[in-house]
Amino acid sequence: MEITESTRIYDLEQPRYFGAPVYPAHQPGYVYTLHRRHEAGLGEPRTGASGFMYMTEHSGTHIDALCHQAENLHLYGGREVNARLQTSTGFTELGAETIPALITRGILLDVARHMGVERVDPDYSIGRGDLEAVAQSQGVAVREGDVVLVRIGNGAIWDDPAAYLRASGMSSEASSWLAEFRVKAVGADNMTWDKTGVVDPDLKTTLPGHVILLVRHGIYIIENLFLEELARDRRYEFTFVCLPLKMRGATGSPVHPVALV
Repeated sequence: MEITESTRIYDLEQPRYFGAPVYPAHQPGYVYTLHRRHEAGLGEPRTGASGFMYMTEHSGTHIDALCHQAENLHLYGGREVNARLQTSTGFTELGAETIPALITRGILLDVARHMGVERVDPDYSIGRGDLEAVAQSQGVAVREGDVVLVRIGNGAIWDDPAAYLRASGMSSEASSWLAEFRVKAVGADNMTWDKTGVVDPDLKTTLPGHVILLVRHGIYIIENLFLEELARDRRYEFTFVCLPLKMRGATGSPVHPVALV
């Protein structure tokens, strides 16, 4: 699309701070402390301040690299997890530095609005039929190369970690349906994309969408998105821009995605 003065930019990132929601396995998530401070007595008018960031790649709004998940100790493309591939300083293949810049058509599937609720029931797993129905009602079609964002209404409660972590998510059939279209990436306004705490009866695993999308199809997952403004304005189709950091060997990257309309 051509960017003009009238182009609207929707910020899809949640704010980062200590105490923000984080998956238990990734605690403490994000910590920032001042290292250098503005103070008197430094010998000149100018002073400087800077700090340290300590964080897991999977805190805040982030994208999963393809090395993040394995199935039977194999990554995407059948790569066996061994000491050559998985090292103490990161992965030698499929790390965050290999995630391309995502600049493509994006679509929003607003499941919460379609169900007539502010937030999808945390005990509900969103299935293929739900996504198909939302796409039809919104008049949008999923295409190859798209980035598909799913709103469950969770983004508005980012400042309530306990409530945020107890959220709805996608079932394995929803992930499989999107994989059929060969989309570039998917994302949602929850912590894990998948419905947590559920063992898929076919795959015999938790977080089945991570296996289906990352491991079997090489499709990236973006988590902890802020989708409230897009939903408010019913912007269901847009140009999606997401630029991962080139963190060599990392299992994911913090991101600041935007939607351009």
